[in-house]
Amino acid sequence: MSQNTFTLADLKRILLEGSGAPEGGGLDGDILDTEFSDIGYDSLALLETTSRIEREYGIELDEDVIGDATTPRAFLDAVTGHLAVPAA
Repeated sequence: MSQNTFTLADLKRILLEGSGAPEGGGLDGDILDTEFSDIGYDSLALLETTSRIEREYGIELDEDVIGDATTPRAFLDAVTGHLAVPAA
């Protein structure tokens, strides 16, 4: 399924579907600029999240997305940037 938008609610849903409840502070409140590690998600959880996003949105994310996107805001920006690129 190819979609044009990716929101914080979408990210939260996919994080929960793939990794369950976090070990840390959770996904409630203003988490946009909070490090994933501070809310309980490690690199393995983000790898699973990336895989789910690629399948659901029909995009391919660069491997650097996982390493560089350390906050939900950075992750949203990276995914949105890929959604905005027209298909060749």
